[in-house]
Amino acid sequence: MEQNGCSTVSICSVYRSNCRILAILCPFHYRSYLEMEKQFKIFVYEEGEPPVFHAGPCKSIYAMEGTFIHGMEISAQFRTRDPEKAHAFFLPFSVVMMVRFVYVQNSHDYGPIRRTVRDYVNVIAGKYPYWNRSLGADHFMLACHDWGPVASFSHPQLGKNSIHALCNANTSERFNPIKDVSFPEINLLVGTTRGLIGGPSPSKRSILAFFAGALHGPIRPIVLEHWENKDDDIQVHRYLPKGVSYYEMLRKSKFCLCPSGYEVASPRIVESFYTGCVPVLISDHYVPPFSDVLNWKSFSVEVPVKDIPNLKAILMSIPTRQYIKMQRRVLKIRRHFEVNSPPKRFDVFHMILHSIWLRRLNVRVQDGQLAKTGRLRS
Repeated sequence: MEQNGCSTVSICSVYRSNCRILAILCPFHYRSYLEMEKQFKIFVYEEGEPPVFHAGPCKSIYAMEGTFIHGMEISAQFRTRDPEKAHAFFLPFSVVMMVRFVYVQNSHDYGPIRRTVRDYVNVIAGKYPYWNRSLGADHFMLACHDWGPVASFSHPQLGKNSIHALCNANTSERFNPIKDVSFPEINLLVGTTRGLIGGPSPSKRSILAFFAGALHGPIRPIVLEHWENKDDDIQVHRYLPKGVSYYEMLRKSKFCLCPSGYEVASPRIVESFYTGCVPVLISDHYVPPFSDVLNWKSFSVEVPVKDIPNLKAILMSIPTRQYIKMQRRVLKIRRHFEVNSPPKRFDVFHMILHSIWLRRLNVRVQDGQLAKTGRLRS
């Protein structure tokens, strides 16, 4: 993968923290982040065989699932081989690979996936003391597939107590933002970000808003009904005309529409960041990635589904000065969504770990006893 800073401008508006300009001029939960880099150790269970365990896709819309698993497998900084030194324990299964190799295609039966996850938890709980010590509260799973929430509730304690790191961070499907981690869906068709990052300044963006995508889920048909071929300022297409580049359209646009499909997550959000376009989130029940650290209102627009008919008026009402500030903030936070190999400080791999670190601090295990913090249930 491609290997991929900060100024003080508007930085306090971008990050949720006590505003403090520090050595590298990036004050987002900075002390917590430094402590994570110095201390955080994760034990990756070695049980299980590829392709369902210890592997995942790195070239698809679900690329973050495989990218994170691979990153944890090879990490010299965060992985420990001694479980006694671990602050957290990773269950290295891939829901994407279960869908491919365990699920019976077109059966609409989640049973094989649930059994695979349940059996895995039972194996590690029977072999090691750590699961039973915390009832799974210092353990985490990660999934970018739409069925991640299904897998996360395959085992009672996994569902109630463990940290679920999910792209599909849908509160209507029991995602709990206090306990769980939302991370971004990133479409890496060739496994790298080469050619994806970069775009012109606001003055060279002639299109007010852009979306291209097929009918998928309940929200997109509403967007297409109201805006497809209706207004030159709001460029909405089911299919792009021949010869028109999707990424060039993103780069020409001030705002990029990111309506949910059947599930709440959309790779269009990160595509917007990569091309310097301000994302417009149109969804219900979605918890944006890293929202306990990032102030999404400072660099994105949230439009309720009911206000889709008023989309142009909403975007036109944003003053030019405010839009320019938002676009600059997009460029500043973009590095937190970039994929690097090997990972770099403050990139998406580290941001996921920091979110897990913050939630792990809610659980204290001492002398084999679990100290509850208000979120743990037995």
